[in-house]
Amino acid sequence: QVQLAESGGGSVQSGGSLRLSCAASGYTYRSYCMGWFRQAPGKEREGVAALDVNARTSYAGSVEGRFTISQDNVKGTLYLQMNSLKPEDTAMYYCAADPLQCWLLPEYKYWGQGTQVTVSS
Repeated sequence: QVQLAESGGGSVQSGGSLRLSCAASGYTYRSYCMGWFRQAPGKEREGVAALDVNARTSYAGSVEGRFTISQDNVKGTLYLQMNSLKPEDTAMYYCAADPLQCWLLPEYKYWGQGTQVTVSS
């Protein structure tokens, strides 16, 4: 059973940075697509960034150039480095994993509980 646990959320001012972490267990490293999603109050969950089994990345247009998804080669921990944060980045951020699909769609099989990111202006 794949288990995911996010950490690293918090409150920052506009223009600041945060790094989210996702501790993953119960799967073979590099055998699953990994993704970061977010959901703001009253809005649908949206894809932020994804990392496929060949280490190729994809990003939502709204975060391209500001966010970076990566994965630790030893522990398999997934990261999301977020720079130049904006108030519209405020949301609950979720880590997700799926054995097949790597799209930026919230259809992944396994999900963490989320970590809150709040950006003030």
